Amino acid sequence: MKYSLSYYLTLFVIRLKGIKKTFDTDPINYKKLRKEDVPVPRNKYFRQKSRLTTFRVSNTEVTEVRSGKESKKLILFMHGGAFVYGPVKHHWDTVEKLSRHAGHTVWMCNYPKAPENKIPEISRNIDEVYKEALRHFDSESIIFMGDSVGGTLLITLTQRLIENKVRLPDKLFLISPVIDPSFKNPKIDLIDKTDPILSKKGVLSAKLLCAVDGNLNDPLLSPIAGSVDNFPETILFIADNDITFPDQQIFIENLINAKVKHRVFIGEGMPHIWPLLPVMKEAGVALDKMIKLLKQDDDKNS
Repeated sequence: MKYSLSYYLTLFVIRLKGIKKTFDTDPINYKKLRKEDVPVPRNKYFRQKSRLTTFRVSNTEVTEVRSGKESKKLILFMHGGAFVYGPVKHHWDTVEKLSRHAGHTVWMCNYPKAPENKIPEISRNIDEVYKEALRHFDSESIIFMGDSVGGTLLITLTQRLIENKVRLPDKLFLISPVIDPSFKNPKIDLIDKTDPILSKKGVLSAKLLCAVDGNLNDPLLSPIAGSVDNFPETILFIADNDITFPDQQIFIENLINAKVKHRVFIGEGMPHIWPLLPVMKEAGVALDKMIKLLKQDDDKNS
């Protein structure tokens, strides 16, 4: 497959920054990772006062971004960061593009992080954020979107909503979601040799920081431990040069077996969370695809 020059430039910068090395330490150096945190967006788009509102739901800081266009839809965005850091610049860049081009309201959810908080507290916060969203939006107007462990949190939230018979969102957009925090799938070890961003050792360490008593089979932490029966439409953007890919294949099989409406976009040779990576042409194409899918729904309902 032919890649863009920006693809090779992106991989070069990733290697230059030593991201893989950071994710190859046990215990993971979460304090170093947090130096990349951007709790408040900084660019010109977000500086318009009428566009931005920040409020708290439990211990989560929610930043509401309004596009200025007439849309009654909400994208509930859960950022990734191995449960220990984030959001970072590429999350805000993505939110800006979603707001600007899809025209939906976006809630960026800066939830509590491990190791100071374990998965029950993080999940409780996510539950409260969704309850707050339902006070302002119809459930069929809410779209879940998350990358990496943000996707994990939204899958497990959906499983709880189904179990508790709570109204479901319209769709899930999942970008490189982590499906099994134990990383026990033997196919992962082979990909670990070429994955330019993640390494099993450090990512597994981060999951253990979030787990209660080291329990990686906790349904709050492990989507693969729960069912996908009755899931809303699920759209996945995944990559085959990503250690999370083998477990995503199992998740897709589960969706098929449960007859869940779904679409899958696989980035050949792409790394983890590739649609969110800056500069890379292939990332821009993928994000444009997401925006097109979001706008198609608006066109159907108009």
